[in-house]
Formats: sequence, C-alpha cells, structure tokens
Amino acid sequence: MGDNARVSSDLGPCRAVTLLGSTGSIGTQAITVIQANPQRYRVVGLSAGGSDLRQIAAQAVEQQAEVVAVARGAIDDVRAAIAAAAAEAGDPAYQPEVLVGPDASRELAARPVDVVLNGMTGAIGLEPTLAALRAGSTLALANKESLIIGGPLVKALAAPGQLVPVDSEHSAIAQCLRGGRASEVRRLVLTASGGPFRGMPRADLHDVTPEQALAHPNFSMGRVVTTNSATLVNKGLEVIEAHLLFDVPFERIAVVVHPQQQIHSMVEFQDGSTMAQVGPPRMLVPIALGLSWPDRLPNVDVPTDWSVAQSWQFLPLDDEAFPAVALARRAGSTGGTGPAVYNAANEVCVDAFHDGAIRFTDIVDTVARVLDRHLAGDAQEVCRAGTGSDSPDLDVAGVLRADRWARGEARRVLGLSEEQL
Repeated sequence: MGDNARVSSDLGPCRAVTLLGSTGSIGTQAITVIQANPQRYRVVGLSAGGSDLRQIAAQAVEQQAEVVAVARGAIDDVRAAIAAAAAEAGDPAYQPEVLVGPDASRELAARPVDVVLNGMTGAIGLEPTLAALRAGSTLALANKESLIIGGPLVKALAAPGQLVPVDSEHSAIAQCLRGGRASEVRRLVLTASGGPFRGMPRADLHDVTPEQALAHPNFSMGRVVTTNSATLVNKGLEVIEAHLLFDVPFERIAVVVHPQQQIHSMVEFQDGSTMAQVGPPRMLVPIALGLSWPDRLPNVDVPTDWSVAQSWQFLPLDDEAFPAVALARRAGSTGGTGPAVYNAANEVCVDAFHDGAIRFTDIVDTVARVLDRHLAGDAQEVCRAGTGSDSPDLDVAGVLRADRWARGEARRVLGLSEEQL
C-alpha cells in the first residue's frame, strides 16, 4: 500500500483504491463499478461506520482489501466478523489489517493510494478528506460536506487535478467544462428534481411525515441525503460546493427544477450556447469518472434511448416554499465557518425530524435561526477561528468548534437535550 504502485494491464494502469463509506450508497455502487473492471482497479482499503459488520466483512473478503477501518465497535468483533465471512467464502487464511475508532477513516485515508473515494456522509468526512489530499492521493469526493465546511482548507491542500467531484451535478459541470475555457463561462446551472414535495406550497409542508420525505422520486440514497433533497438543503449545499470547486461567484450559479433528472447540470457560455450532461438518474457514471478521471470506462450505464418519445420539464425554484437554497447562498457568501454552521445545524434538525421531535418545516427554519446567531457574532467567542470570510485563521479546530457550537445551538433552539437525539 505504501509504495502506491501502478500495475499495467491491457486496459491501462491498475489503480489502487481506498473506499471510505464502503457500505453506503456511494460505496456499494463504487464496488459495482470496480467489480466490472477488475483489470483497472484493486481495492486496498475499506472503511465504514460499523453499524453492519457483516456487510463490510463480506466486502473486505470479496475485494481482498489489505486494510479495514471501522469507526464504532470492538476490534475483536470486527476481526471475528471478517473471520466468519472469510470462512464462509472458503478463504480462512484472509486476515487484513484492522483499524477501529473515530480516527480510523482518517488514518486509512492518510495512506497513499492512487484514488481515495470519500463516500462518507456528513462533517465527519472532513479530516479523511484532508488526510487523503496530504497523502497525494487523487480524491474522488462524494462527501460534499467536507468541502463545504472546510472549503479554504481543502482548496489549499488540493493540487491541480487532485480533487475530482462525484456528486452527479458537479461531475456534469466538470464534464461540460471540457467544452470551453473558464473565461468563456457565463454561469453554471444546477438541476434539482424538486424532491417528493415539488409544487407544494409551504402551508402544505408542515405536516409531511419522515416516510414521505424519504420517498425520493428518482434516487435511492441514505436518510440524511434523501431528507436534504426533500428540503432542498442538498441543493443549497451543492451551490456552495459548485462555488468552491469551480471558482464561480454565487450570483453566477443558478438552480432550475428538472423533475426527470435526465440532465444532471449545465454550463452556459458567453456566446449564448449551453452544454448539458445527459444520462439516467443514477450515480454509476459520476462514480466511475471519479475513479477513472479523466478517462471514461466503457459500458458503465445504459445511455438515454433517443428513439423513445419523452418530455422533460424545467421549472423555477420556489424560494418561498423551499428557502434552503437562498439560505445556503447567504451562508456561503459569508465564507469562513458560515457553511459549517449551516451544515451542522441541518444535520441535528434532520435527526430531530426523523425522531418525531419537530415538523418538516422546522428543519430549515431552525437552520436559519442558528445561522442568524452565528452571523450576528453571538458565536464568535466559541468559534473565533474563521468566522469571517477573509479570516487567515481558519483551521480544522476552528471549523470543528463552529460545528459543535451549531449543533448545540440547534438543540437549544429546538428545546432538545443530547439524550433526545
């Protein structure tokens, strides 16, 4: 693992890959891509939270991973799960290195490989993101939160071409940007499905249930991302991400509702032309590009069938019913720890919503109240580093202080104790 060696094959160099969040939606689809291209990739490391030891153990045996990292649990339990999976697969001699603890993913990401795919969810992905960049690995980034909350830190570490977006929208933009120079770009256009509540007025959103919020019309994702898609917080995070990835000002990043999600995003150029990346509403192509960038793999997904009649809609975003995008622009425009506060408060509110403690509309309303306090200066004593957009003091400690403050403030606003979440 340490020598970062590349093995030649008829299909090109074999890339050593580490998958962070291997048991989640992104991680499992990445394994699908890797299994379809065994001459292009070998899995060196896997990490997961630890809620399903049988799954990561089975993945480790199947991929013959050298290192397995688990955030929660006892090391003996992890080893026992791997031993059981190995015995079941008829490979009792398989014994990978095992890392256990809250820093396990960061430690794994710090080991140089060709590609680290960060498919973790939430702010916990920041330190593994930074570790992968410091190690010199190409970072295929699906963990948008780490870029959003630690934007200047991530950008300062990333060498040209080292950071490859895996979000379908940002992958689409990166692909479209191959068609022109940065100086020729007029604006970026992010598409949004509108979620399960598209077209509903705000008054009708008060009493929607967690089950309804998880019924995304196109994608199958985890609880947090799916809920964020219903509130459009996810799209707000993606606006901040696009600003950081492509150095385009917020006023030149638009959002349009496209329910069919066949167009993943677009780039509008100065001459009036627009380039769009089109494909089915699935993540296989963005994940494959994250692993293979700048090359394309063959037959990753089924292309659009242009022989079939179909209609695509494009609708304006309803900022009154779904204020999360406008709020994200506000958080992102302030820079510093504003995006970290936006993200952390939202994560607390999503958990509270699914626990039945708050209503759906309380999620973004509470994030707004917490962000207001932060921008008013109430939190500066707690998270001094990086509270201003031009602060030279932004560091990981400052970001994490802001994250902790925002979580505590969100609980205070909602009247919740730690035990209730």
